[in-house]
Amino acid sequence: MKAALLLVLTIWFSAQDAGFALPTSCSLPPSKWCSSLDTAIQCGVLKQCLEANFTRSHQTDAPVEVALYYESLCPGCRLFLVEMLFPTWLLLNEIMTVTLVPYGNAREKPDGQKYVYECQHGEQECLGNMIETCLMNMTNMAFPIIFCMESSSDVIKSAQTCANLYSPQLNWDSLMGCVKGDQGNQLMHQNALKTEGLNPPHQYVPWITVNGVHTEELQEKASTSLFALVCSMYKGTKPEACGGTKRTHFKSYCHNE
Repeated sequence: MKAALLLVLTIWFSAQDAGFALPTSCSLPPSKWCSSLDTAIQCGVLKQCLEANFTRSHQTDAPVEVALYYESLCPGCRLFLVEMLFPTWLLLNEIMTVTLVPYGNAREKPDGQKYVYECQHGEQECLGNMIETCLMNMTNMAFPIIFCMESSSDVIKSAQTCANLYSPQLNWDSLMGCVKGDQGNQLMHQNALKTEGLNPPHQYVPWITVNGVHTEELQEKASTSLFALVCSMYKGTKPEACGGTKRTHFKSYCHNE
């Protein structure tokens, strides 16, 4: 799917779920709607932005922490990230945080002062994992870019287009310097340590933790309706979006063999 179409679909999905129509004059991604007064007016979401800012300023309870341990080319991981995690975050980002750890069922081996990696779905997956890891270290727009990549028919080929779409100021050569250099290697090592340190150890991906905890019950609830799970677990005043609940099941795993 082309990046431009992904942008339109993302805007349409968020606008429909939030209950308001998006003016045709708005061409910005959802993450930019509340970036300024003029933008909020142009996109027809001034009321919603003001309400969101008010809600955030009065949130005193800790957000629900959702962590996704995944690999870039695992079909089940892509499905969960695109169809469940990202849409939930768009609607509930004021009461939830998302941590992405792209490593999954990879294997790490020391090679001098560096590490080499073998990935479940081959070298291209290792490259995808590394690109997404470096994105998270270099731009605060990493999640929309990763969503765009994982939505595409070709995760790797779409990476630069998606980066240009959501973070045009990002220098692609610098990003690839991270991917191919010592910085990316060390960042991936941290992903390996986080994944290998999971308790209980992961048996498949996507592997989901909520507030640092993984149980089969939480995994099932997150796979069935992450939106409802986050709304139910947040201890503060629920945002207006939590008034309606969608139930869609996404359960497809890449097992750790």
